[in-house]
Amino acid sequence: MKVEFTIVGIPGIIRTLNSLPAEVVSKKGGPVKAALAKGARLVRDEAKANLQRSINLRGADSTGTTVRSVIASRGKAPNDGSGERYLVRVKKRTFENAKGFKTNTLMTANLLEYGSGHQAPTPWLRPAVSAKGKEAIDVMVSDLLRRLDVIVRQLAAKNGSAT
Repeated sequence: MKVEFTIVGIPGIIRTLNSLPAEVVSKKGGPVKAALAKGARLVRDEAKANLQRSINLRGADSTGTTVRSVIASRGKAPNDGSGERYLVRVKKRTFENAKGFKTNTLMTANLLEYGSGHQAPTPWLRPAVSAKGKEAIDVMVSDLLRRLDVIVRQLAAKNGSAT
C-alpha cells in the first residue's frame, strides 16, 4: 500500500540547504528530518482516526492492533540518493483477530483500503493525505524555517556576530 506525494518547485531551497553548514545538513537528518517527522505525524494521526472509523463502519469486532500499527517512520533516501523521506505506513504484525484467527496488520489495512472480491473498500489512508496534506506541508515549512532560524542564531553567536 503506497500513497505518495512530492513537494515540487523548491530547487532554490535545495540549493540553499546544500550550501549550509554541517549543523543543518547531516546524516542524522538535522532540522529537515525533524520538520518532515512533524508533518508525517499529523497525517499519521488523521490516518489512525480514519482507520478506526472504517473499522467501526463495518461493525466488526476489533482488537485495535491494526490501528496501533499505523506509524510514521523515516524511510530510505529517494532514488537519487539525497534528501529525506518520511512514511506513514502500517507496521506488519501478526496477531489473532477478535474471532481467534491468525492474521496480520498489513493485510487487514490493505483489505480496508482497497477492498477485495468479497468486501467493498473503505479507504482510510488516501483520505487522510487529502485532508491533512496541505496542512502537513504548511507545518513542515514553518517548522523548518523556525529550526533554521535557531541554528543561524546559534552559529552567529558562536562566531561572535550579531544577528
